[in-house]
Amino acid sequence: MKKVFCLMAIAATVSFLGIQEARAQKKAGPVFADGMTQVVPEFNIPADWIIQDLWVETSFDTDGDGKLDRVHVDVTRPKQTETEKLKLPVIYESSPYFSGTGTSDLQYFWNPRQELNSVPVPRKKFPPIVPRIQRPVISKAQVGRWVPQGYIVVHSESPGTGLSQGCPTVGGDNESLAPKAVIDWLNGRAKGYTTPDGNEQVFAYWTTGKVGMTGTSYDGTLPLAAATTGVAGLEVIIPIAPNTSYYHYYRTNGLVRSPSGYLGEDIDVLYDFIHSNPEHCAYCDSVVKNGEMAKGQDRVKGDYNDFWAGRDYINDLGPMKCAMLMAHGFNDWNVVPEHSLRIYEAVKAKGLPTKIYYTQGGHGGEPPAEMMNKWFAHFLFGVANDCLEGPKAYIVRENDDNSKPTPYADFPNPEARPVKFYLKPGSPKAGELTTVQLPNQGKEKFVDNVSFNGTALAQAEWTNHRLIYLSPVLKEDVHLSGTSSITIRLACSKPAANLSVYLVELPWNGARNAKITDNLITRGWADPQNYKSLRESEPLVPGKFYEMTFNLEPDDQIIPAGKQIGLMIFSSDRDFTLWPEPGTELTVDADATSLVMPIIGGPDAYAKAVKQ
Repeated sequence: MKKVFCLMAIAATVSFLGIQEARAQKKAGPVFADGMTQVVPEFNIPADWIIQDLWVETSFDTDGDGKLDRVHVDVTRPKQTETEKLKLPVIYESSPYFSGTGTSDLQYFWNPRQELNSVPVPRKKFPPIVPRIQRPVISKAQVGRWVPQGYIVVHSESPGTGLSQGCPTVGGDNESLAPKAVIDWLNGRAKGYTTPDGNEQVFAYWTTGKVGMTGTSYDGTLPLAAATTGVAGLEVIIPIAPNTSYYHYYRTNGLVRSPSGYLGEDIDVLYDFIHSNPEHCAYCDSVVKNGEMAKGQDRVKGDYNDFWAGRDYINDLGPMKCAMLMAHGFNDWNVVPEHSLRIYEAVKAKGLPTKIYYTQGGHGGEPPAEMMNKWFAHFLFGVANDCLEGPKAYIVRENDDNSKPTPYADFPNPEARPVKFYLKPGSPKAGELTTVQLPNQGKEKFVDNVSFNGTALAQAEWTNHRLIYLSPVLKEDVHLSGTSSITIRLACSKPAANLSVYLVELPWNGARNAKITDNLITRGWADPQNYKSLRESEPLVPGKFYEMTFNLEPDDQIIPAGKQIGLMIFSSDRDFTLWPEPGTELTVDADATSLVMPIIGGPDAYAKAVKQ
């Protein structure tokens, strides 16, 4: 009997050891379910992650030292990429912000108190940035989210920031070529080094070479910048609130305009804000800020020129071949929503895989986690899922959570049709916004006064500082989807004037918990001096009428029953434009001014909504 027990014990031990050996032989790898990557326990041990930093050699020398610039890169990867020779794809974020930024004190920005067509007073010199230089970790963004799911996460610092060599150019070619170099290094086509000046190389033997990029704001711009190079290995980008044109960021239709919250910011201010690498500062300042930018940015006329064209990514889309999931907020007045739409439409026209996601919120607007996961899983791991199936647009409705967008066939909604509105004067009170053109409506005047912001002007019952025209009270909801435009014929008492246009919902909701969609529909700005062309402005002849047509910012919004749609026309916008001295008189020809709004169901749906 003892012998039998002994044999059974031996057998059990052998079986247990066999299981252990089998487990030991089983290598960890990515896990997929429902078309998405899943957290892998073996990858979800931060203490085991391999973290390293290095410098990748680029193809440019922007700091004038006679050597190719190197950009600082960090890598975080599961230990299995070393112990088990596992190769994984990369999620990559690049940024000029990782090592800290300059002050946001507006005293160092341009003074908005500037007469139009005049040379501005020089701005104060920015205090130096005290960089946060940490090694080996540049950033922890994306790491905790994606490494446990079987990705390698890579970060890099933009040229002239942190420990990256070169000069910041704010949209110049080196900001596209720097992430391209990193992707080339990940695919064995560029050199990486252990130090910024040494010769000991680092090789990316642990990756498949497939790369996805993402990020928000400037960090969302750089994926698009990299994509415009057509670099092999970049399979998919998810830009969130990207700045796709620095002209459209700092100018609008010929007008000098600041991004929301940063009155007086311009491209040279952003240069100072991000230039955190102190090496070669004098050279970079001389060549880039005080040279190229000072010559090209033009805060006097605000015209589109070759300097701005070189920082407009829509002009560089030819080589792009990767997929794109675009994301943005319709009420982002920092990076206004036309930035995303213009690129989405251009990429769609190229026939590349693309979809768009919009929230009703402000700056940012990351897509739902499941959506991002599916796009990365499909393009980086080849997982078969539904990320490219079905609707092309996902829009968060006004009272919904950002994780629960409503799908639509596309944006703009294909069911939207143009509805044309005309003016019936009523100043200094409100006039009427009507779909019936009435003859001989005459002209109305208002006086520029930057002391009053747009919010105050929209709520004013009586004022000579704006014109406002209201629809009838809506009996049913009206769904706007797309880009509204205005054609306006006006005259000024001076050679130049700001022109601002808002679409608002009234009555105004002044409650503390009011959402921006309770009051603002969309808005736009223009310089009447650019009535002919964005590239050429000319001083206005006082008293002479000029006609121009321009777009407001794109939107998809449901204006609820019980509200009125208001078209407000005024001059200087205290929160966005330059602040000339009050007193310029503007005259609008009501008979030659009209508004076009894209409304679901078109004229019939609108007529039904306002039927008495």
